[in-house]
Amino acid sequence: MLSGWSTKGKLACPICNKDTCSFTLKNGQKQCYMGHRRFLDSQHSWRKSKKFDGKSEYRSKPEELSGDDVLRQLRQVENVRFGKPPNQRKRKRSDGELNWTKRSIFFELPYWKTLKLRHNLDVMHIEKNICENILSTLMNIEKKTKDNIKTRLDLEELGIRKELHLQRGGDRLWVPQACYTLTLQERRKLCGWLGLVKLPDGYGSKFSRVVANDAAKVSGMKSHDYHIFLQRLLPAASYGFLRKDVYVALSELSNFFKELCSKVVNREKLELLKHDIILILCKLEMIYPPSFFVIMVHLAIHLPREVELGGPVQYRWMYFVERLLRTLKDSVRNKARPEGSIAEAYIAKECLNFCSMYFRGIETRFNREDRNYDGSKTDESSGFLIFKQKTRPLGAAKYKVLSKSERDKIQWYILHNCSEIDAYRK
Repeated sequence: MLSGWSTKGKLACPICNKDTCSFTLKNGQKQCYMGHRRFLDSQHSWRKSKKFDGKSEYRSKPEELSGDDVLRQLRQVENVRFGKPPNQRKRKRSDGELNWTKRSIFFELPYWKTLKLRHNLDVMHIEKNICENILSTLMNIEKKTKDNIKTRLDLEELGIRKELHLQRGGDRLWVPQACYTLTLQERRKLCGWLGLVKLPDGYGSKFSRVVANDAAKVSGMKSHDYHIFLQRLLPAASYGFLRKDVYVALSELSNFFKELCSKVVNREKLELLKHDIILILCKLEMIYPPSFFVIMVHLAIHLPREVELGGPVQYRWMYFVERLLRTLKDSVRNKARPEGSIAEAYIAKECLNFCSMYFRGIETRFNREDRNYDGSKTDESSGFLIFKQKTRPLGAAKYKVLSKSERDKIQWYILHNCSEIDAYRK
C-alpha cells in the first residue's frame, strides 16, 4: 500500500522527491532510474565518473518529505478524474507537476501525517520483479529481456559503452554480445543445471518444471521461485558464465536480499545494508542498460529504511496473504456466488475440524503424523552417542563397500566429534 500515491500515467518514486533519480530517453521514450550516485557521499569518486550516463553527478541526496510537506503538495491536487478518456493518449507529466494523482483518505486521520512510515513496500513483488529482470536479460527471453534494439540506441544517445552500440554494415545491423547475457550454449548449460537442482522438502518447488533445455528458456516461475533463485541460486548460476564484475555485483545483490529477509536484523546491520545497496545499484548502472532500471529496481534502495521503521520483512510481505487468497479461491464452486461458496466451505471446514477432535482410531488433522517426522525413539543398538540420531531412513536399504578415502573421513569425524573416546584421545 502506498498511501496518497498512484502510478496511473506517471512513473515517479513514491518516497523520494519529485524528479529524484530519473531522466527520459528519446529513443526508448521511457523514464529510467539511473541516478543512484546522488545517494553517495559528496566526495565519492564515482560522482565524477562518466561511465554511468556520460555526465558527472552533482545533485545531493533527495530530502525526506514530512507529513506537512506532503499535505502541502496534496492541496494542489484537484479535480481528479480516474481512468483514461476514450480516444486519448496518456498525458505526459510536465516538469512542474507533482507526483501525486489523488489525496488518500488516510490523511483524514489526525495522526496520519505524523507517521514516519505511511506506506509499505512489498518485498515479495520487489524481489520478483528484480529477479525477473535479471533472469530474463540473462537468458535473453524474447519480449522480457531489457536488452533490445531501443536499449542499444539509448546507449548511443548517452554516448556510453561503445562496445555495445549497434554495428551497421550496408542494410544490416549487428547487435554485439553483451556481458550480462549468455550465449545459446551457455543458456542450455544453465537450464540443465537448474533442472537438476534439488531443494529440501517444503523449501521450494521443482525448478525442472520451469526450464526447457532444448529451447534454452525459463518460464512459469512463481514469486517464491524467484525468491529462492535470487537469494540462493543466482550466485551459483552466474559463476563461471559472466564476467567477474558482473558476477560480484549480482552476488552482492543476492546477499543484500538474504540479509534483508533474515528473521533477526540488528541496527548495525541495517546501517551497513543502507550503504551497500547504494554501491550495488551504482555497480549495476555501470553494467546494465538504462531500460533495466525500472521503479522496482530503484525501490530496493528504500528497503533497509522500511525494515528500520516497520520491523522484519516477513511480517509485512504478501506471501501469507497470497496463500490465503489461493485457499479462498479454491473454495469457489459457483462463480456466480463466490462469497457464498467461500462461506459454505469455511463452515464445512469448521464442522469437520470440530468432529475430528472426538474421533478415535482414524487419521485426522490432529493425530496425523508430520510429513517430515523422524520419530522420537533413538537407536539403542549402537554404543556411541554420535550414532544415536533421530532420523528416519527413506527408501530401501542399500549396502556399499567403503573405499579407503571414505573410511578415513569417517574415522576422522568420529575422532573429532565423539565424546566417549575423550579419555582415550588424551
